[in-house]
Amino acid sequence: MSGPLLWLALDGVGHPQDAPPDSVWDTELPTLRPLIDAGYALDAALGVPGLPQSATGQACWLTGQDAVRVMGEHFGPQPGPTLRRLLDAASLPAELTQAGGHVALANFYPPGYFAAQASDQRRGRPRHGCFPYSALGAGLPLNPPDLPLVPPTLGLDHTAPWKPQWPRGDSARLGETLARTAQQCGYDLVMLDLWLSDTIGHLRGDPAPAAALAAGREYLRRVDALLAGVLAGGAAAVLSSDHGNLENLHTASHTRARVPLAWAGVADPSPLADVVQGGRWLRHTLGLTDDSFL
Repeated sequence: MSGPLLWLALDGVGHPQDAPPDSVWDTELPTLRPLIDAGYALDAALGVPGLPQSATGQACWLTGQDAVRVMGEHFGPQPGPTLRRLLDAASLPAELTQAGGHVALANFYPPGYFAAQASDQRRGRPRHGCFPYSALGAGLPLNPPDLPLVPPTLGLDHTAPWKPQWPRGDSARLGETLARTAQQCGYDLVMLDLWLSDTIGHLRGDPAPAAALAAGREYLRRVDALLAGVLAGGAAAVLSSDHGNLENLHTASHTRARVPLAWAGVADPSPLADVVQGGRWLRHTLGLTDDSFL
C-alpha cells in the first residue's frame, strides 16, 4: 500500500446476508456491493448475550481487543470510563501517530457539536464517541484544516425524513478530492465516522417505515458514491461496521447480525471471524506489529 488508506466506518449496518428481504441493501450499489460480497461477514456479538452497541463495537475496531469482555457487556453509544481507558492505552490513531504515521479524522463537526461538548465537559460528563475521543487522545484536531471535511450525513438532512440537501454526485466528488488531498499531504490513515446509518435505523416499525427504508437506501447509495470517488482518487479503502441495525427495519432495537468488512487496494486478509480480528487486521495492514494477529 503506497498511498493513504481511507477507513469508512459505518455505524449500525449489518451484513446483507443477515438482512431480511427488501432491506436497505436492495438497491443499486455498483462499487460498494461487489466489495461487500467479496469481503467478510464478521461476528459483532462475540459470544456475549445482548445486543451489540456502538461504543464496544467501535472500540474493538479501534484497538483490536475484545472491548465487550473488557467492559463486561455490550455498551454504548459513547464510551464510559472503562472503554476510555482501553482507548487511551491502545487506540489505532494514537499508536499509528506514535509510530510516525500521519492520521486524521475527516468528519465535519459543526459549531454546535463543540458547544455541546463544552457543556457536557463542565458537567463532568464527556460524551465524545469512540472515533473523536480516539482522535483527540492521539493529539489530532477535529476538523483538520488541511483536508476537505466530510459531513457524516453525506448530504442528507440529519433528521427524519432525511431529505437530500445536495446531489448524490457531490459525494463522489468529495471522496475523490479527499483521497487526492490525503495523498498530497502524506496521510497514512484517514478515518470517517459515518453515523447517520444508525440514526436512520432507529426509526422502526413493521412493516418497515417507508421514510427510513428510502433514506437508508439513499444513504448507502451515497456511501457507494463516496467510495467510488475515494478509489478514483487513488486511495485504498476499508469499510467496516460496528453492529447491526439499519439492515433490519422490522425490529425495535439493534440486531445481532454479522457486520461487513470490505476492502480495496490492500492485501486480502486471511479468513477473519469477528470484529476483534478485523481490528487486528487493520492495525497489521497499517504496519503496526501485533503478535496476537491470527
